[in-house]
Amino acid sequence: MDFKNSGVMYALAALVVVFVTVQSLFFLVKAWKRGRALGIETAKMKQTVISSALFSIAPAISILATVLALASALGYVLPWIRLSVIGNLAYETVAAEAALEALDTSMANSDLNTMEFSTVAWAMTVGSCFPLVLLPFLCKRIHKAMHKLLGGATEETAADGEKPKKKISANVGDILGAAAFIGIMAAFIARSIMGVQKDGPSAGFMTVAVLLSAMVFTVALDLLCKKKHLTKLEPFVLPIAMFGAMGIAVLLTQVLPSELTEFVWRTYNENGDIVWRG
Repeated sequence: MDFKNSGVMYALAALVVVFVTVQSLFFLVKAWKRGRALGIETAKMKQTVISSALFSIAPAISILATVLALASALGYVLPWIRLSVIGNLAYETVAAEAALEALDTSMANSDLNTMEFSTVAWAMTVGSCFPLVLLPFLCKRIHKAMHKLLGGATEETAADGEKPKKKISANVGDILGAAAFIGIMAAFIARSIMGVQKDGPSAGFMTVAVLLSAMVFTVALDLLCKKKHLTKLEPFVLPIAMFGAMGIAVLLTQVLPSELTEFVWRTYNENGDIVWRG
C-alpha cells in the first residue's frame, strides 16, 4: 500500500482545501459587503476580484512546480496539503531536506518509510507555524532593529522652522528579503553541484546543464520584461524558468549519449565513502 498517496491522505487534503476555499469565500463576501457599504462602485470591485484571481495564476504555477519537485520522495498529497495553506519552494524543500538529512537519507529516496515520512511532515508543518505565532509580537521590533542596523532612515522635508523628521526607507525590507532568498538559493546550488545526496543521484553533467538552463531562462525573461515593459509577465518568470529547465533536461537525455548525461563527479561506494570521479 502506498501510504503517501492513500485514501486517508486524500481525505485530509480534501478537508484542508475545502477549509481554505470556504475561508477565502467568507472573506470575499465580507469584503464585498464592506465595499458596498463604503460606496465603492460595483464595476471597480468586480475589476479588483478579476485582477486578483488572474494574479494568483503565477503563484499557483510555482506551487505546482514545487509539488512536482517534492513528489518523488513525499508523494503528491503531502506537498499539496502543505502548499494549500502556507509555504513555498525554498522553505518546504529546506525543511524536508533537513529532516531527511538528520535521518541519514535525502529527497532523492523515493522509498521513505512511515517514520521518515511523518518526521518530514512534522518538520514542514511545525516550522511554518512559528512565523504565524511570533510575527504579531516581534515584527515591529525586528523591523525597527533592521532599519536601525542598515541605516534605512532618510531625511523627510518639514515646514519652515521645523527640524526634518526621519522617515524609514521602504527599500530595506525588499533588500533583506532578496538577500535571504539569494542565500537560500546559493546553498541549494552548492549542495547540488557538490552532490551531497547520499541515497540519490550524484551531481554531474545534468545538474550543471539544468542549472545553467534555468539561469538562462530567468535572465532572458527578466530582460524581456524590462525591455518590452511586460509587467504582466513578471510573476510568471520563475515558473516558466523552472518548467523550461525541466524540458531542457528531458531534451538532453534524449539527444545526448548516456555516457555524458549519466556522468557524475562525486558519488558513494558500497561502504558509504565519497568517491570522486575524474
